[in-house]
Amino acid sequence: MPTVLLCAGVAFAPPLRAQQKPAPKPAGPAATQPPAKTPGPLAPKPVAKPTAKPAPAGPPLPAGLGSPDQNLRYKNGKILVEQGRYELALQELEPLTNPTAKFERAPEAAYLYAVAASRARKWAEAEQMLNLLRNRYASWGGVPEALFLQGQISFEQNDFENALRVLGQLPAGTLATERANMEAVYLPRVKDKSTFQSLLAAHPQDAALARAYADKLVNGGWYTPADKAQLDQLISQFQLPRAAYTPRPNAVRKSTYNIGVLLPFEFNDPSWEKRRKNQFVTDLYAGLRLAQDSLQREGHPVQLFAYDTGADTLQLKQLLAQPELAGMDLLIGPVYKSGSRLLARYAQQKQIAVVNPLSQDGELVLDNAWHYLFEPSTATQARQAAQFAYTRLGGPRTAVVLYEDTKDEESFGLAYQQAYEALGGKVLQLRRLNSDDETSLAAGFAGVDLKTIGHLVVASDNPKAGVYTLSALRVQNAKPPLLTYASWLNNNRLSLDQLDSRDVYFVHPKYLDRTNPGVRRVRQLYLQQQNLPPSVFAYTGFELLYYFGNQLHQYGPAFQQPLANGGPVSGAVFQGIGYPNGAHDNQYVPITKLERLEIEVLNPVGFR
Repeated sequence: MPTVLLCAGVAFAPPLRAQQKPAPKPAGPAATQPPAKTPGPLAPKPVAKPTAKPAPAGPPLPAGLGSPDQNLRYKNGKILVEQGRYELALQELEPLTNPTAKFERAPEAAYLYAVAASRARKWAEAEQMLNLLRNRYASWGGVPEALFLQGQISFEQNDFENALRVLGQLPAGTLATERANMEAVYLPRVKDKSTFQSLLAAHPQDAALARAYADKLVNGGWYTPADKAQLDQLISQFQLPRAAYTPRPNAVRKSTYNIGVLLPFEFNDPSWEKRRKNQFVTDLYAGLRLAQDSLQREGHPVQLFAYDTGADTLQLKQLLAQPELAGMDLLIGPVYKSGSRLLARYAQQKQIAVVNPLSQDGELVLDNAWHYLFEPSTATQARQAAQFAYTRLGGPRTAVVLYEDTKDEESFGLAYQQAYEALGGKVLQLRRLNSDDETSLAAGFAGVDLKTIGHLVVASDNPKAGVYTLSALRVQNAKPPLLTYASWLNNNRLSLDQLDSRDVYFVHPKYLDRTNPGVRRVRQLYLQQQNLPPSVFAYTGFELLYYFGNQLHQYGPAFQQPLANGGPVSGAVFQGIGYPNGAHDNQYVPITKLERLEIEVLNPVGFR
């Protein structure tokens, strides 16, 4: 039974030697080649992105679930893992793992259980089973695969020290290539320089670790003259190519900085329909131009160079071939995901920071020291909301989390559960909803005692979700705190009185305080220039350039480390912005609540 775990775009495929099947060829990083396809009963399934639901028209369940026949039970467990039905797989396999069951394939069952648990992100259950496997069945030939999986689970939880410690227990030469590939994926996620140095001190012979740290120094903006001796030592010890690991000279501080703006203006289509569809792009750029004026008045001039990326990547690829773009000090854009990935790779190669103005997809900035999101990612919003709920809501620290049937809301729900339970809370139910289906909504709330839970989370922008949720609370006469999206404030099917009368808390990344002097000033200047009030996209353009323009003038184009060393600060128009501890998406997320029909920010910048 080959084991195939797919994380962060890399396939790691250590074989189970007990089955006498050859190891598949390991895949390298996703940027250079696709994941490997492996034959056998366990098809590749992502650990980092577990399937949260079986497809409605999926394969039938295997026959004989819960059978007293141990071999049938083991076979069914394998099938269920392949189908992505991890909870059922755990139920089938768990009784086979105990030595008292005297099942001849108990070690394989225990390992398969750990695979299912890890794919379901049940880290504690997976680690517990792997520890039991190593203790109870220490002579089993697949123990190296168990160590490998346990190291990967630690990496998934950002426990880098434990991951390297566990992997260090692998027999010499065993799974060496797979281990190096895995470390090359996860180690760039270490965000703190001192943490990386501690890992190097504890594992001085780890070549993948040394290479990852050298990459951070040279390509990640960490290098200072004090690092020269250590970098030279790593180059010599691990025979790294010196040309590739020679830091570029620090950029000279300048009186003005050049910024490339790559947006889908689509100038070649002047139709009214296209202009209307692209109004958000026009507003965003108008906000950038307004911030340029403000920076000029404050003695921090920047020059904007606008480029039309079009609606597909072909035009963007042509733009990236222009030599002038490589001379920019900062790039802003684009707005579509395919173009964002393309520009991110370009920025990393040319060592130019790029800021995506609108995306909330944290995967775009993973493992890239030169790519930032202006927005907080969906996962960051969930983590900040979970922190708020755990520390501020009081009552029993239990939650029910319902999320809409979309990729972003799934990301929110999973991240919320992980963050809340890491703090010590308990998510009693994590359920997916389709708010356009009344049956799905009913199933989401079925069996949930809303009177006894600590709080309820509903991650959905669908107007029907709001209506159904308040109805369900009313039917049970329950009043738990409710945490949801700020879009509910604009749901015309709900009155503000309904939301004000309950303890409803809003995840509100784009909150604008219209009484704030900065907001009022930007609105006044924008009206003078455009003869219409600014949209949220115009405010976004202003805040983005005003913040990063000041970073350029304060630190120069390689501002990654100063950003990592600072905390969120109050924005010029929005509530806050900041990238502490090496984050590459905005880490400040306002949580708001209606009080006497007025929106109040409950976690202002600097509040603990």
